[in-house]
Amino acid sequence: MSVLRRRMEGELRLRGMSRKTRDTYLGIVRRFAEFHGRSPDGLGAEEVRAYLLHLIEERKLSWSSVNQALCALRFFYLDVLGQAFEVGDLRYPKRKYRLPVVLTETEVARLLQAPMSFKMRTVLMTLYSAGLRLGEALHLRPTDIDSGAMSIRIEQGKGGRDRMVVLSPHLLVTLRQYWRIYRPESWLFYGKSKDKPINHATVQRGVRAAARAAGIRKRVTPHTLRHSCATHLLESGTSLRYIQELLGHRSLKTTQIYTQVSPGRVTGLLSPLDRLGLEAPAFSD
Repeated sequence: MSVLRRRMEGELRLRGMSRKTRDTYLGIVRRFAEFHGRSPDGLGAEEVRAYLLHLIEERKLSWSSVNQALCALRFFYLDVLGQAFEVGDLRYPKRKYRLPVVLTETEVARLLQAPMSFKMRTVLMTLYSAGLRLGEALHLRPTDIDSGAMSIRIEQGKGGRDRMVVLSPHLLVTLRQYWRIYRPESWLFYGKSKDKPINHATVQRGVRAAARAAGIRKRVTPHTLRHSCATHLLESGTSLRYIQELLGHRSLKTTQIYTQVSPGRVTGLLSPLDRLGLEAPAFSD
C-alpha cells in the first residue's frame, strides 16, 4: 500500500486538496482495503459496493459519511488507478435536514463569561465575533490581525479560498491583552508548544465545559458560535450577501438557512388562532 499511498497523496496534492481532505481520503481507502483484506488495486466495483453497503447497513453511518467514502473511492479508481468506476444503483439513506443549533445573544454572553482560561475565552470570542470555522481560527497567525484596517485575514479557508473578515474593536482589545500574556509567535492560538496550533479537541472540550458552567442545555460546539454569529447579524439587519461573504459560503443558498433559525422569524407573528376572538377556556377540577 505504501507505493499506492504515495501515488494517491501525490494526486491529491496536485489537485490542491487540503491536508485534512488528503488524510480523510487516504484513511477511507486504507479502511476499504482492510475490510476486504486485500490491496485496493486488486478490488473492483463489487467490493466497493459491498463496502458502502457495510457502511450504510451495519455501521449506520450518516449520508455525508457514506458520500465522502464514495467520493474517496471514486477518486482512487479514476484519478490514481485510471480505471473505470461504476458501483451500480446504491440506495443511500435519506439525508436528514436539520436546522443548526443557535444561541441567543444572552446565552453567548453567559458562555463567554463562564469560568475558563483567558486563552480559551479569546478563542471562543474570535469564533463568534467573525463567524469563523474552528480550523480557520486555530490557523490564524499574529500577522493576520490587521488593527489598521480592522480586519482579520483568513488564509486558505474551506475550498482553498482566502478572505477578509471584520475585526471587532472589543476583540482587538482582548487580543492585545492576550498577546501581552501569551506572546504568540508562529500561531496566534498555540498549543503545548508555540510551533503548533492548539488542538481542535481541546477547544471542543472547552466550549462544552463552558456551556455546562453557563447552564446552557443546548448542544453547543465551536461551530454553534459561527451559526450564532450569522443569525445575530441577520437579526440586526445585516444583508444576506454580506453574511455570505463573511462566512465564506460559495452559495447564497447555504447562507439562507439562517433565515429559518432566527427567532426573529417567528417572534411577533400572530397565529391565526389568535385572530378568532375566542374566550380563554375555563377549567374546573
